[in-house]
Amino acid sequence: MVNRIEPTRKGTEKPESFNPWISQFFSHQCYITFLTGCYSCHWKYGQWETTKLGSCCCTQSEQLFCPFLIMSFVLSVILLFLWIETSNEYFGIDWVAFLGTGYWFFWSIFLLSLCGILAAYTSLLLLLGILLIWERIKLYLHWCHKALILLVMGLCIFFTYVVCKYWNDRWLVAGLSLQIFAPYMHLSSISMMVILCWPVAFCVARLEREVRMRRHEMTSDEKERLKKCNILTRLRALQVAVGVPFILILLFLYSMPLGIYSPCIQEKENLGPKPTFIAHRGAPMVGPENTIMAFEKAVEEGAYALETDIYLSYDEVPFLMHDYDLRRTTNIREVLPEAALNYTASFRWDFLSTLNAGKWFLQTGRRPFFNMKPLSEADKEKARNQSIPKLGDLLKIAKKEKKFVIFDLNAPPPKHPVRHKYIHQVVSVILDSQIEQHLILWLPGHDREYVRKAAPGFQHVGRLWSIERLTEENISRINVDYKRLFHNGLKDYKAANIDINLYIINEPWLFSLAWCSRINSVTTDNIPLLSQLNHPHFFMTPSFYIFIWVLMDIVSAVFIVALFCFHWWREIKTEKSLTASRIPEA
Repeated sequence: MVNRIEPTRKGTEKPESFNPWISQFFSHQCYITFLTGCYSCHWKYGQWETTKLGSCCCTQSEQLFCPFLIMSFVLSVILLFLWIETSNEYFGIDWVAFLGTGYWFFWSIFLLSLCGILAAYTSLLLLLGILLIWERIKLYLHWCHKALILLVMGLCIFFTYVVCKYWNDRWLVAGLSLQIFAPYMHLSSISMMVILCWPVAFCVARLEREVRMRRHEMTSDEKERLKKCNILTRLRALQVAVGVPFILILLFLYSMPLGIYSPCIQEKENLGPKPTFIAHRGAPMVGPENTIMAFEKAVEEGAYALETDIYLSYDEVPFLMHDYDLRRTTNIREVLPEAALNYTASFRWDFLSTLNAGKWFLQTGRRPFFNMKPLSEADKEKARNQSIPKLGDLLKIAKKEKKFVIFDLNAPPPKHPVRHKYIHQVVSVILDSQIEQHLILWLPGHDREYVRKAAPGFQHVGRLWSIERLTEENISRINVDYKRLFHNGLKDYKAANIDINLYIINEPWLFSLAWCSRINSVTTDNIPLLSQLNHPHFFMTPSFYIFIWVLMDIVSAVFIVALFCFHWWREIKTEKSLTASRIPEA
């Protein structure tokens, strides 16, 4: 009989490291088809081209496009990180958009979702490319993906430019977040390196086996020898390209705590008291802002002080309103639509007092915060009946509840009747209310000398001024934007015994940062949530962090070395087995 030797068909061999358990769920052929279908839009089996170990994974044109994919991934992830960390500023972004469009929409949430989609898309493409390289499939990125990658890069560059041009302080927020999250990002990064160690160790060990076997098979033919040497050089270069960055990143992470500074890493006895709350326009997450309901809710939540914004009507009545017009927080579009864009201080009080200032708060499309909790039926009914309050109405609440009052005072326009005496008018209203003078935290900077003479008991509040100026004006309390203070000498103000109030703090991690930094008070919209915190988030003692740091480094290092040794031993065993199988029988 004649022995028949069937030729081996390309593409029908069983993969070398194929796990039989996986075959219960899907075949390797389906897996490769799925990868190539998603990456190259080649959904038919056999349309892909394999590569040899040590050879290039794609054509020259594909190589030119790889940097664009990597850059789009990096930019989209940075943009997503920035947008997540600036969640404290979402209301401000939506408000600016409202001023430009006249319609309220959660643009901040829309942009967050868009950044998440861009980051997920580029991450998925990058992961698919890595998996195809792992399977030695040549990379052919479909032209649709290439066009989308260029679009992603364009959008990321555009948004980054807008942030740098108009919201440059958002980068300061991202920097502050690192002070809180850096210790946890360090520990998470080490955990990620341990996970990545498996494919890295496998790749390095497999390349080492390939180098040794090819060197062993090298013939004496000079031409063949030269060709083999070139392949060996490529394999060694791949080992270096995979192994060296991994080791350098790992060493950097091991030493990273030496350069980490976090106010929340301190001894328990050094932790200052919990900052008190200044209710920003009342409690605008549970009641319409700058209304009696909002201030009453703030008092119920334990606010230390009540903050508001003051305009003077055309007939000299100080009232509470934040915006430059009445569109957002009143029903003026229904009552007098032709005057909706008029300046807030251009109306008389007899008209202002008739406007409803609470129904807008109950409308789904106009609620000011995305994460607001639903109101009870009683609160809904109360909100429907809110009107614009006068300054005197707020002073009555503050006087009764012994709460401090702080406000921004908006100067009237040039032709306003009280343009040159609005400070006198507001001080007169405050004095007529007979509230204790020390409960007034006087923030406006105009005509302070008159205020000191007319109301010597007012507590004057400064801005982010030099300590010399604060001392000269006898001011011991400042009200500053949190983004600016943490980058402008916080320790100097604390050393000078200056009481510090930060605005606006809504996120628990920012409040924790302020608490750990021994800030005296914070202005917030989110009293219901922050008042429930009894301990700062992300707080740990230095000894505990050092213990976790050393333990994590030792455990991860042992695990990584063990994985490398295991893969090295397995590849050596495989090499011996393959070498023995190629020795002809005697």
